[in-house]
Amino acid sequence: MRIGLLSFGGPAGQIALMHRELVEERGWVSEADYLHALNICHLLPGPEAQQLATWIGWRLHGWRGGLSAGLLFVIPGAIVILLLSMLYAVAANLDWFAALFIGVKAAVLAIVLQALLRIAGRPLDTGFKRMVAVTAFVALAMLALPFPLVVLGAGGIGMIVVKLRPDWLALKQGTAYADVGPRPWRETLVSVVIWGTIWALPMVVIALTLGRGHVLWDIGAFFSKLAVVTFGGAYAVLAYMAQEAVQGFGWLRPGEMADGLGLAETTPGPLIMVTQFVGYLAAYRTPEPFSPVVAGLLGAGLTTWVTFAPCFLWIFALAPWIDRLGNVTRLKGGLATVTAAVVGVIANLSLWFALHVLFSRVADIQCGPLRLQWPDWVSFDWRAGVLATVALVLVFVLRWPVIRVLAACAAGGLLIEVLA
Repeated sequence: MRIGLLSFGGPAGQIALMHRELVEERGWVSEADYLHALNICHLLPGPEAQQLATWIGWRLHGWRGGLSAGLLFVIPGAIVILLLSMLYAVAANLDWFAALFIGVKAAVLAIVLQALLRIAGRPLDTGFKRMVAVTAFVALAMLALPFPLVVLGAGGIGMIVVKLRPDWLALKQGTAYADVGPRPWRETLVSVVIWGTIWALPMVVIALTLGRGHVLWDIGAFFSKLAVVTFGGAYAVLAYMAQEAVQGFGWLRPGEMADGLGLAETTPGPLIMVTQFVGYLAAYRTPEPFSPVVAGLLGAGLTTWVTFAPCFLWIFALAPWIDRLGNVTRLKGGLATVTAAVVGVIANLSLWFALHVLFSRVADIQCGPLRLQWPDWVSFDWRAGVLATVALVLVFVLRWPVIRVLAACAAGGLLIEVLA
């Protein structure tokens, strides 16, 4: 819970904090085991920091420890983002609140660009990986291919390439783990059955009581699918989630996804908690037969449930196998290629954010197989442009932390509203 309350700054900061607290200071797990489990968590869909916390709890005290560690890592941020989502739902149309979030969105644009450069630093160390990143960007930004297809396709290609041309991936030789003792098939099967049932339980209740045409069913089904393909963390999946939430379901208005990420950046815990913001607004705006607040609470709770129940499934099912998985070369190849593709995915997210933050109107242009988003230059928002420039200076020149950048840009948005 202490780490859950202090873990601001995204997955990199959370993983570093856990390393300092649990490896260096307390010595609960060894350095080699920590890094090995982290590599496996990177391969799994979902927030790797939360999964790593769950694995550490499991390593220390079995399923009770894993459940405690995983839940306490998430609960503080879930409560805060829920309260902020409730405030946003009732205040978003107020002038001062809208001005504040112009600054927040400008700051988020700079923060996403910073994440892109950080993530692109080490993974793109070969020409093949750079080609994968560019291909992923083109596939999403220009060909409008589905996000799951791009990420899973990259993983499949990596599993093939690692056998045919391992030099293209430049994999480092890691620790070899002995494959000793009986294989824990029974333990894995029991975990899959139990957590699969827990994952599906609210969807069964919704189907029996409200029907599959209700917004809660759509929310649960969409975020359950998202939980299976969220490789690369919140930044990687955000553009896909925004496209579906805005254009597919009509739950959010353009630009509100950036608001949600801004709220998630200011709260502790995994950034993927931005899904709760989407779930709350989706149910709040189509509440029948509930009141808007009750529907919003149900939507937020359902979103959090179907987002994190799969994380426990992956860890409890695979934890007994993690030492053995360290010897599977194909998985390493798939992970390396997925990591490279995620760079292209986040580059697409950066472009998407820039267009929707800086311009109030963005059109889709179809040209043969190409599908491009093109801004209406007349709709350029000079306030967002000024604040985005300030945010870029604060992030890349002055190197301010995320919270200070968000606070400064939000204050700048309010100041412009007063003076304009």
